[in-house]
Amino acid sequence: MNGLKEDVPENISIQALIEFVKEGDPHLIVEQNSRYIYPTDYHSTIVKENDVIEFINPDLGG
Repeated sequence: MNGLKEDVPENISIQALIEFVKEGDPHLIVEQNSRYIYPTDYHSTIVKENDVIEFINPDLGG
């Protein structure tokens, strides 16, 4: 997740993963294996072993 290997519960949804890692950005963008995941699909999209998950916080700027 975000370039780091992490252990997460099996068969966890993207929504549950967001809650698991306590990600609170309401504008969060999520990618699974380089594919954008629509927020409406967070509950039904399941994280599988070896998936690459990226949380992007567009409000951080630089």
